[in-house]
Amino acid sequence: MTVIAQARLGIHDPHDCTDANDELTILHAVYDTLVRRVGQRFVPHLAQRWTVSEDARTWVFHLHPGVKFHDGTDCDADAVALCLQRMAREDKGYTLGAPAVWRQFLKDAVLDVIDAETIRVTLAEPMADLLDVLEQGFIVAPSAFAALDAKDYTAQIGSGPYKLVSISDTEISATRVNNHFAGEPANATVSWRLVPDAAARLSLLERGEVQVANTLDFEASRALGDMRHEFLSPVAIIYLLNAAKGPLADGRVRRALSLAVDRDAIVQTVMAGAAQPLRGFVSPNHYGSGHGAGGDAQMDRTQARALLVEAGFGDGLTLEVDCPTRLPDEAQRLTAALADQLNAVGITLNVHIHPEREDYAHMVRRKEIRDLCVFDSSPMSTYRVLYEKIDARIAGSWWQGYHNPAVEALIDEGRATPDSDARSDIWQKAYTLLQEDPAWLTLYNPIRVIGVAGDHPGFVMPADGVIDVARLPALEGAA
Repeated sequence: MTVIAQARLGIHDPHDCTDANDELTILHAVYDTLVRRVGQRFVPHLAQRWTVSEDARTWVFHLHPGVKFHDGTDCDADAVALCLQRMAREDKGYTLGAPAVWRQFLKDAVLDVIDAETIRVTLAEPMADLLDVLEQGFIVAPSAFAALDAKDYTAQIGSGPYKLVSISDTEISATRVNNHFAGEPANATVSWRLVPDAAARLSLLERGEVQVANTLDFEASRALGDMRHEFLSPVAIIYLLNAAKGPLADGRVRRALSLAVDRDAIVQTVMAGAAQPLRGFVSPNHYGSGHGAGGDAQMDRTQARALLVEAGFGDGLTLEVDCPTRLPDEAQRLTAALADQLNAVGITLNVHIHPEREDYAHMVRRKEIRDLCVFDSSPMSTYRVLYEKIDARIAGSWWQGYHNPAVEALIDEGRATPDSDARSDIWQKAYTLLQEDPAWLTLYNPIRVIGVAGDHPGFVMPADGVIDVARLPALEGAA
């Protein structure tokens, strides 16, 4: 058996939206999706191929024939349609602080089952990045819907490369499905084990009691040698800025904040080197991120002071900061380090601590933050970030009053541009504008460490930072 030790363990309704990599690794093993993300692009999976109309509203997906769910029922176009309908329900798609994530894209979609292997999805509005949603659109056996609706999360019936055989609070186990259409995984059985302590995960891997250990300590894990693998997390550590009222409603002050920060120093002092400075609104792993295309934010405290003077704060400025105690777990250390840096340009931070993280998220969603707040941005979809967090016309869960008509015009252009390369260029233009007029204070992407038993020099973590169990190298019995 291949055992994966991870800090958190759980499996919930697969149609709720989650960015938790410890849960997504299980979901992607048990369930198929129409497409898979590889790098910044998508490749066929349950859908062998697809077409999209010129206006990016009509999508036709052609499915693999003869696919069965683990209970023997058909995984066909009818099942796909029922899953998309369920995802669009108002009570589905919940993630921390934000209800009905998928509904905003799918609620008015018309689903036509052409035949058992073909489904047409007609959207109410153009969405050229629909595949970003469908990559987490887990195709669940309709026979499991009633149990899942009753919150029986042991009712996990998919068509994926692994079938669940046991679920407990401390371990979830699965066995390989023979003759899966996407190929058979290298490991016959897999178990995800709850090991909350990073040192314990490391020790178990060193002793050969587990074959994979996720989220290891950056420095202590160096003892693993060739079994140690670093990867960049796409999660952006940021401060949301209140652009609706107060000093940060002035774009010059938001820009001054960005220019005043030494991100490289923060990476060293707060993260001990275990991060990469983020000078834009999404990570380099994101499609259309624009990194290297110019416009990346750099430190310039002389210009920052000049902008503050121009905005009427030449004699100093005090900003009120909301700060959680976890997610990110370093939030308090980060805020203290930021305060030290901003003092150099005459900005003082008055910090308000929030110990209840879910209450904090709801406060942010209700747009009750003070001047700024520590947060993260985790969707792998560049479009979702722009649409849900930047576009004032949507005023999504995490939007905080920012309004830039030029960026919104690019959002409209990009969402109606099905050509992938052309749309990437559009998102890069939006990226550049968001450096000149920042909606957030962006700081870094964490660097994570995973340990994998044996010598696997070709092992690379996926761009989303989620362990792809079906594509792990052969690990059973590895020392």
